Amino acid sequence: MHDIKGLEDLGVVSVGICSTDFVQAAAAQNRSLGYDPAVVFVPHPIQDRTDEEMRAIADQAFDSIIRSVSKP
Repeated sequence: MHDIKGLEDLGVVSVGICSTDFVQAAAAQNRSLGYDPAVVFVPHPIQDRTDEEMRAIADQAFDSIIRSVSKP
């Protein structure tokens, strides 16, 4: 979340992408930063996924990511 905030402070439109196990952690960090970034959550776990599985997760999240960075 720090990186997203830093990018947005520089004028770079950003969206966080986290796995669902980090919903509460992301919310807590955002509260501590006083920041409410766009975040898209994907199914957990991701570290042991095959390339094909990761592409499928990315395809499923794509529309949400585009909507998040397209908001005025």
